[in-house]
Amino acid sequence: MMATNKLFVDMEAGTKMQSPEKETRPELSTMSVQSVPTFPLRSIDEKAIPLIGFGTAEDPFGASRDTLKETIIEAIKLGYRHFDTAAVYQSEQPLGEAISDALRLGLIKSRDELFITSKLWCSDAHRDLVLPALHKTLKNLKLEYVDLYLIHWPLSLKPGKHDFPFKKEDMVPMDMKSVWEAMEECHDIGLTKSIGVSNFSCKKLETLLCSARIPPAVNQVEMSPMWQQKKLRKFCEEKGIVVEAYSPLGAKGAVWGTNQVMECDLLKEIAQAKGRSVAQVCLRWAYEQGVCVIVKSFNKERMKQNLDIFDWRLSDDELLKISQLPQCKGYPALEFVSDDGPFKSLQELWDGEI
Repeated sequence: MMATNKLFVDMEAGTKMQSPEKETRPELSTMSVQSVPTFPLRSIDEKAIPLIGFGTAEDPFGASRDTLKETIIEAIKLGYRHFDTAAVYQSEQPLGEAISDALRLGLIKSRDELFITSKLWCSDAHRDLVLPALHKTLKNLKLEYVDLYLIHWPLSLKPGKHDFPFKKEDMVPMDMKSVWEAMEECHDIGLTKSIGVSNFSCKKLETLLCSARIPPAVNQVEMSPMWQQKKLRKFCEEKGIVVEAYSPLGAKGAVWGTNQVMECDLLKEIAQAKGRSVAQVCLRWAYEQGVCVIVKSFNKERMKQNLDIFDWRLSDDELLKISQLPQCKGYPALEFVSDDGPFKSLQELWDGEI
């Protein structure tokens, strides 16, 4: 598989551009009728992944549960085809209902037009619980398979609850080898087309790759202009792992969010000069890095704006300035650190990548 930040084709001009570091970007498939480009994942039986995904995580989880189905239907009408959920988000069931309605209304001709991602929560990150957890996810979604199933975090919780925040005394080390073997079995029997991870550092990916029969197709991590993940992206490129960016706008207002992205003076200046929003500049920047982006807004106008990033580009000078922004991780994930847990410091959780 081609590395995801090797060759980028501008969708408007059809010309190849280089990043400030003179790296090439991924060659993308022809733009679909939904106007969202895609990129192929690792194996031939996997569908191409749309490079903009619609996120369903909100703070608190489940806050918009009663209206989420209609929001997702609106997203499908606007052209979104990639939807990101998780067991802990409380959004699987509304997403499943929206997919059923979209099929009934003729908004899509078949489920195969969609790319659905869900995630294994930490309390199910035990070898014998992975398959039952995926079965429950599929029941919630009313689907026979998901396109991508991710390990949500590189640790386990005592079985039984799907809570966040959780009790720190419930954290236990993950048996990564056996959990990944269960993920591989889910892939083997066709319940998920692809498997991957989320919030994994280079070191944790290296550990996983040492024993994996099926390497992870994706690593979903926090990434924005203020936390560019250059080291991790380079590692994933070398290993053929697609990077998915969550919180590309900083998730302002969420417990895991920060306002440093949307309040960045440089990004505001670029947005004003281009007649775009700061959000559009951030999303276009991420797209030009060759990564998949998960963006969450339940506001119809912003949902539409977030798709409007493909017929314009950032200049080399703008890309260079963004690449030089001071870096600060928005969500350190202190909830996953405990003196008595598997990670006793942020340095251990992120293996120094913070």
